[in-house]
Amino acid sequence: MTGAAGSDAVSASAEQRLRIVLVDDHPVVRAGLRAMLAEDAGIRVVGEAGDGQDAIERVARSAAHGEPADLVLMDLQLGAGMDGVEATRRLRERCPDLPVLILTTYDTEADILAAVDAGASGYMLKDAAPTDIHRAIRDAAAGRTAVAPEVAARLMGRMRTGATSLSTREVELIELLAAGMSNKEIARRLFISVATVKTHLVHMYRKLGAENRTAAVAEARARGIIRSA
Repeated sequence: MTGAAGSDAVSASAEQRLRIVLVDDHPVVRAGLRAMLAEDAGIRVVGEAGDGQDAIERVARSAAHGEPADLVLMDLQLGAGMDGVEATRRLRERCPDLPVLILTTYDTEADILAAVDAGASGYMLKDAAPTDIHRAIRDAAAGRTAVAPEVAARLMGRMRTGATSLSTREVELIELLAAGMSNKEIARRLFISVATVKTHLVHMYRKLGAENRTAAVAEARARGIIRSA
């Protein structure tokens, strides 16, 4: 009787553990995260993926095998193919109740806003302490917002600056400028007219205190709005 009861307790405990799917394109990083998460008896890794498409498939396979994920821990930069933002968007479309916690090295406004727009439940940086990452996982899995202090500070700064902050569309546009796209290419990418692109540029230049594309990109990088070259 005691043995059976003990076995049931262990089984119940295993079922209560948070099931995590890890998504990162670097095997060494995944191994490190897996080892870190193994230190928490309440967390269990049920799948790993190296790119966005694989992440979607891993989540589906875990559910099919009777171990549906409680949370996906997602990197943003996933090499060639689907990135973490698009993978997050597609996962949230397919599984609206599945939290996706971003874990990345990037803290620019462009990355943060894109992740939030895609439906991410939280945003943490890879240099965070393991205890903070564990806490963020539990918060996100419980439906609470999990945001790194640096990310929260950047978002608060954006709120304080109000009208002088770049809009989400302007942030998207400055990223395309940094990629070297012309007005016509940007218009096609964003499904807007060239005239609308030019209007956004005028507003963006004013907010950044820039007179041309090169100066605008340089200022956006200096402010941490987009990634450094």
